[in-house]
Amino acid sequence: MKAVVMAGGEGTRLRPMTSSMPKPLLPVVNRPIMEHVLRLLKRHGLTETVVTVQFLASLVRNYFGDGEELGMNLYYANEDTPLGTAGSVKNAEAQLAGDSFLVISGDALTDIDLSALIEYHRKKGALVTVCLTRVPDPLEFGITITAEDGRVERFLEKPTWGQVFSDTVNTGIYVMEPEVLGYIAPGEQVDWSGDVFPRLLAEGKPVYGYVAEGYWEDVGTHESYIKAQADVLTGKVDADIDGFETAPGVWVGEGAEVDPNAVLKGPCYIGDYSKIEAGVEIREHTVIGSNVVVKAGAFLHRAVIHGNVYIGPQANLRGCVIGKNTDVMRAARIEDGVVVGDECLVEEESILAAGVRIYPFKTVEAGAVVNTDVIWEQRSQRSLFGPRGVAGVVNVEITPELAVRLASAYATTLKKGATVTAARDGSRAARALKRAVIAALTSSALNVRDLECVPMPVARLQTARGTVGGVAIRTTPGVPDSVEIQFLDSTGADLSPAAQRKLDRVYSRAEFRRAFPGEIGDLATPSRIFESYVQELLSRVDVSGVAESGMKVVVDSGGGSAGLVLPALLGRIGVDAFTVNLGMDEAHPTESPAEQAAALRRLGELVSSSRASVGVRFDPVGERIWLVDETGARIDDERALLVLMDLVAAERVAGTIALPVTTTRVAERVTDFHKVGIQWVSTAPDELTRVAALPGVVFGGDGRGGFVIPEFHPSLDGIAAFTRLLGLLARTHLTLSQADARIPRAYVRRMDVPTPWAAKGMVMRTVVEAAQDRLLDTTDGVRIVESDGRWTLVLPDPAEAVTHLWAEGPDPESADELLGLWAAVVEQAGA
Repeated sequence: MKAVVMAGGEGTRLRPMTSSMPKPLLPVVNRPIMEHVLRLLKRHGLTETVVTVQFLASLVRNYFGDGEELGMNLYYANEDTPLGTAGSVKNAEAQLAGDSFLVISGDALTDIDLSALIEYHRKKGALVTVCLTRVPDPLEFGITITAEDGRVERFLEKPTWGQVFSDTVNTGIYVMEPEVLGYIAPGEQVDWSGDVFPRLLAEGKPVYGYVAEGYWEDVGTHESYIKAQADVLTGKVDADIDGFETAPGVWVGEGAEVDPNAVLKGPCYIGDYSKIEAGVEIREHTVIGSNVVVKAGAFLHRAVIHGNVYIGPQANLRGCVIGKNTDVMRAARIEDGVVVGDECLVEEESILAAGVRIYPFKTVEAGAVVNTDVIWEQRSQRSLFGPRGVAGVVNVEITPELAVRLASAYATTLKKGATVTAARDGSRAARALKRAVIAALTSSALNVRDLECVPMPVARLQTARGTVGGVAIRTTPGVPDSVEIQFLDSTGADLSPAAQRKLDRVYSRAEFRRAFPGEIGDLATPSRIFESYVQELLSRVDVSGVAESGMKVVVDSGGGSAGLVLPALLGRIGVDAFTVNLGMDEAHPTESPAEQAAALRRLGELVSSSRASVGVRFDPVGERIWLVDETGARIDDERALLVLMDLVAAERVAGTIALPVTTTRVAERVTDFHKVGIQWVSTAPDELTRVAALPGVVFGGDGRGGFVIPEFHPSLDGIAAFTRLLGLLARTHLTLSQADARIPRAYVRRMDVPTPWAAKGMVMRTVVEAAQDRLLDTTDGVRIVESDGRWTLVLPDPAEAVTHLWAEGPDPESADELLGLWAAVVEQAGA
């Protein structure tokens, strides 16, 4: 008799283990499940076997070959598309040669007596004999009802508890006569229990059920996969273990090195050529594959480790599965039910919470706490927060589920009954995610003021007027398929690093507060928010002289939410304005650098042709502006910062201007001339707004189109900056080009050098050592000042494997030379 082994299933319930490996090749005590099946067949004389393959078929073929190593003859029947349990056997009909045959699954672990099953089949003269077994929970299996003589009366696939009439279930093992294949249409998807068997019963054909003794486990879930390992180790199933039993229940493979000071508590298994160092503790039901290294101090209990894995010192693994070629670094902690796919990197001191799935080829950063599956993302970061809130690709990294958890964590950090704001930009993604955020906030006993689509400055001002915080969602600038979720404090500023860490802790522990039914928060939509913003802006920012100046401006709202405020503002100021791009395109919420450059060229043409005094373009959320002078020439971001700073300083008799350390030191010459001070700040996103809120600060800017007007609000506000600029130009009677011309030229060059994460500390130490006796400034990164006043800033990126460099000199050549010198130092240290 021949056998048919069905090995074509995808094993979707076992992902991520089966993402890059077919289910029949999953190792059970370091042998593929299908190898255990083939060895069982051989024990019962079934050496002529056809294997049906479909998903990752080449891997199955390459592993087993023609079966010579097992003393069997294997033939393969390939399915181009899934044909079902019966269709796949029909596909192998030519190789069965018209003989009786046995069908068995290639991914079920069993030691059922197949010889007794075959004998029963022949004794009964059956057309089909279905092998049955008794299980305590039959819901996941097909129930089979038999008469006293063994004839099958009824099949019931995947029953409910109300349909459970028996505890005998179909094991998927059958003995059949070749006539059965005539009931199957070739090339079609057909199943035994759902299609063929009911037809045979309806025709009164002899279909019998054989209730087998012995072990049978359908390895279809992660829990059953780990259970199967323990059952082999404890002898519940009669399966071959490839190794030597060096102590009761302790099996060690060929060439394995186990230090005498390692603690092994059986039953457990150590694979071929693995190395277990001193101080390692391996507890019950742990299976370690071949070529695995377990470093000193590691602890493993009920862990299943596939081949070629590295387990770092002090790592703690419990009840988990680690895929092949994965590295688990020092002091990582992997909890019960976690499955890590093939070729992953779990960096040191990271924590994978219970039940998490990490799909193949992913990296979990050092110190990360992961409590949700990592499927599409390339990295699971150590911190939720990036440079601008929580950012990621829509419906890949930033999903509605993530938004709900984030908002729940944020709400948990606030008192019940408090009020927060919710705002968004004009994109469809932000609109959908904001709805999820609002549901989570109100469900956590917070009241929500839904501002709907507003510019970010309006959202920040409204948040600062009577709420304890807010959530704003916007499209990532220049990345249309990515969004940013920004959390605001009671002043409307981004959360401080301390508040971010608190939110991060709540999120990582999933300790979310839920409201009782009577505590669920209210949702309100405030009215006249744009009018109140404009009124407060004009009451605080000096626009005297603008109406009398006869100034003409061209305003490009960038197709964003700033266009909701500008009509009311421009009318109140009394300036002659030509406004373009007022409409919002929710399907195109941001623009590429090339699109932005083209828009600024069009703005310049409009300014020059209309003989306007100035042109301004807003970003989609009204935070940043770009300027064009009266000739139509664009003023780049660094020059725009110097121009506004110069105009503000000229009107102030005292005060301080806040600037990031990356700003040209020409700024010092400007402030010295006007006798105002400079407060240098780090490049951290919240630092500029924090310093701008201090007493005596009169202006701030980040050199990237972002400006702070402290007399109005200490946050980036393009609308307020534009309003302030109009007043300054009107009162000084200067054109924008004239204001630019009176400021000395600056020559700042920038470069990014790729730097591995592990080398960043060494790079900075090397830079400090290479500076020798030069003046150093460590406000942010390391700024090295040469004896002639030239300077270089070396700053590691907090979110990417990159080191940023800035260099300034009196001319382009000297700046480039200095930048090249220190870039070489960084590259050599990071190599």
